[in-house]
Amino acid sequence: MDITALYGLNSGVIEETLRAGQAAGKTSTTLGAEKEFSGILEAAMENIRTTNSYLSDAENEELKFALGLTENTHDLVVAQTKASTALQYTVALRDRFLESYKELMNMQV
Repeated sequence: MDITALYGLNSGVIEETLRAGQAAGKTSTTLGAEKEFSGILEAAMENIRTTNSYLSDAENEELKFALGLTENTHDLVVAQTKASTALQYTVALRDRFLESYKELMNMQV
């Protein structure tokens, strides 16, 4: 559906996006869904990058402590707790995505 007709908007960006989508055989609804999915995917990837960073930091702190380079157990515990919490959050998100995917696959059209 062309939203410019509904709201009387006349934006070059909207018209360009609609033309590009129509040239590719896509509707404006399809374009919106692709943008939403790409936003969710980017957020998920950023979550994974952050989790990997926390896990790496925790591993580095463990190595420093094991080698005797530091005696500060506080930093070690903080790094391990951050890594553990981030990993639990990432696993919970993964489980939710899989549940959603299974539910979508079980829908009858």
